[in-house]
Amino acid sequence: MATNAAPTAPVCSAPMKATSNGAFQKENPLDFALPLLIVQIILVVSFTRLLAFLLRPLRQPRVIAEIIGGILLGPSALGRYQKFLDIIFPKKSMTVLDTLANIGLLYFLFLVGLELDIRAIRRTGTNSLIIAVAGISLPFILGIGASVVLRSTVNKGVSNIVFLVFMGVALSITAFPVLARILAELKLLTTDVGRIAMSAAAVNDVVAWILLALAIALSGSDSSYLVSVWVLLCGTAFIVFSIFVLKPVLSVMARRSPEGEPVKELYICITLSIVLAAGLITDIIGIHALFGAFVVGIIIPKDGPFAGVLIEKIEDLVSGLFLPLYFASSGLKTNVATIEGSQSWGLLVLVIFTACFGKIVGTVVLAMLFKVPFIEALALGVLMNTKGLVELIVLNIGKDRKVLNDQTFAILVLMALFTTFITTPIVMAVYKPARKGKPYKNRKIQRQDLDSELRLLACFHSTRNIPTLINLIESSRGTRKKGQLCIYAMHLMELSERSSAISMIHKARKNGLPFWNKKPGDQNQMVIAFEAYQQLRSVVIRPMTAISPLNSIHEDICTSADRKRAALIIMPFHKHQRVDGTMESLGHSFHLVNQRVLRHAPCSVGILVDRGLGGTTQVVASEVSYSVVVPFFGSQDDREALAYGMRMAEHPGIKLTLLKFTPKPETALNPPKADMGAESKKDNEIFSEFLNLSQSSESVKHEAIAMGSREDVIAALRSMSNSTLFLVGRTSPAMPLSDRSSDCPELGHVGSYLASSDFSTTSSILVIQQYDPSINAMEKPLDDINEASNKTMSNGV
Repeated sequence: MATNAAPTAPVCSAPMKATSNGAFQKENPLDFALPLLIVQIILVVSFTRLLAFLLRPLRQPRVIAEIIGGILLGPSALGRYQKFLDIIFPKKSMTVLDTLANIGLLYFLFLVGLELDIRAIRRTGTNSLIIAVAGISLPFILGIGASVVLRSTVNKGVSNIVFLVFMGVALSITAFPVLARILAELKLLTTDVGRIAMSAAAVNDVVAWILLALAIALSGSDSSYLVSVWVLLCGTAFIVFSIFVLKPVLSVMARRSPEGEPVKELYICITLSIVLAAGLITDIIGIHALFGAFVVGIIIPKDGPFAGVLIEKIEDLVSGLFLPLYFASSGLKTNVATIEGSQSWGLLVLVIFTACFGKIVGTVVLAMLFKVPFIEALALGVLMNTKGLVELIVLNIGKDRKVLNDQTFAILVLMALFTTFITTPIVMAVYKPARKGKPYKNRKIQRQDLDSELRLLACFHSTRNIPTLINLIESSRGTRKKGQLCIYAMHLMELSERSSAISMIHKARKNGLPFWNKKPGDQNQMVIAFEAYQQLRSVVIRPMTAISPLNSIHEDICTSADRKRAALIIMPFHKHQRVDGTMESLGHSFHLVNQRVLRHAPCSVGILVDRGLGGTTQVVASEVSYSVVVPFFGSQDDREALAYGMRMAEHPGIKLTLLKFTPKPETALNPPKADMGAESKKDNEIFSEFLNLSQSSESVKHEAIAMGSREDVIAALRSMSNSTLFLVGRTSPAMPLSDRSSDCPELGHVGSYLASSDFSTTSSILVIQQYDPSINAMEKPLDDINEASNKTMSNGV
């Protein structure tokens, strides 16, 4: 009896379970979602970080390593081995991977919105605005031509208008976060090119998102344009709702989170939930969940600690773990092997040429119309051609919406990678801004013309250093009517790999080097402290900000000192005093910053060991009562310290004591140096000036101390241990004063002893190195300088 066989239904693979029972239960953990996801995350993060390390000498942004890493993990390289894909990235795991990657991307776009200040865009100058429009318009127009060619060759069967918009956005976009990091890495943020590029890129970023929303609305599966109109209208309604409903709610939470108090956990939870809800709404509308998160980030108030705490809570997890997954997800869709044959490679060259030509030529022409020099205009055009994460988002949305096929997608990904990769080397080759200022003579405190203006560059890491700095400035201002004091107060900020480093870059202002905030109503506590002091005293104070990696921030300091014609750079010591009196290091990187400044400084340098000079608050002039001690052994650094002390002695609240050490006659000295007579003459000259000052002022005195051993030096210094401040020459010709070897050669022997907790817990120390125009003393190894100072004394002294 014959039977009719029933048609077999297609067999779907069972969904992956979350966790396994373990290898001992004879189960492969990689067949389960959670263990496999952990392996994928570890592999992606490790691989991209390794590539970032390898590309660091080329000064490439990390996004380059992440894009390359994603491509290499995909079918273009490792993914060519099917077994690798089946084990590590099986198709049944891609839904989980893509979902987690998109959640990370959702919060990353929220961070981007947090860091984008609409008020700053409103203040963008006309020139920057027009340059930004030109940098968008010309590539967009050229993208029309490129889209026609691609659509007729490799991307057939797609709606012409939708493909045109996607191509226009892909070619005209500028990656604002990537551009900001490149500018900071190349130290161009403070230049005219950097300022214009930042302003134009911010405008470009907002316009690109608007164009992308339009492209997504047009790319729906329904061919009716009425649906696209409804999508755009609903998207507009969502933005209006966010501004008039969500923003007041977020503003209330921001106002209830004042400075100095922790932000409530409830507020953080509500905000992060609002981000998800906004993403859901925009996804329902049909313009992608990313837009909702981006809009919420933009409308959050930027004043106060609320926005900063939000960034701090989520940035490391999002940018460190989740975001690389998105690059991996994108790389798994990119198959460079689809670009084969002369036609495909010719199209790749065409797209790259169109993108570069449109951006660079459009920007250069408009910039030159505004009288920007050609070299600067060219550098600006290359910088505006930077692509990044937003570019990948555009391309992935286009691929998911079936607007871009595999070959077009691969071509555009390689275009984004190439244009970003060439940015740094081309800008470094064509644009080399002058780092040095005009020559000037007053590069040290000791000078012939005492009525000339004294300029100091005072650096600090945090608010902890500010009271001591202001009290030191108050003590230094003297009483001369002509010889006023001008202070450049520089806040040193580390540019890290974190995304919130971009929010620090927003501190870049239109004037000053590196930056001086002139925006009215700014609530920066550091700026307020210095400006309040400036209004009370006849001292010019200009707050500045240096934002750089710690391994190169000394270049910002030295360049600023040279261009501002400073006579002294004051650097904070890399250790601060704890409550129990011991010194705690801020980190070895800060230690190296001070050593590099000493080597490369264009003027004198002082390292301030802060033990609360004048207490933890600013002291008014009438209450200043400091005892300042200058140990004088005889050297150019000692002369500089004494010159500074003599200027401080002009303040009525300062008592200056000079401890003049001279070797006992029976002390055996090393053979005298050839220039010892000249040095001794200079020592006698400044000592004569000091004696004249002491005769006219009762607050100035000196003690002559004969030394035969280091115990004599220690006893003399200990007798003054209750003093407020010690001014010490760095290369004072004294022997080590401690049996323990010092780990701080930049302080010299005397400074190291005074800075130890064995000596005092109340006396601050300023260790001074005088600028030497005859030899570049700053280039000499620090230990060599200390060894040289030893040779001027015998083994016993």
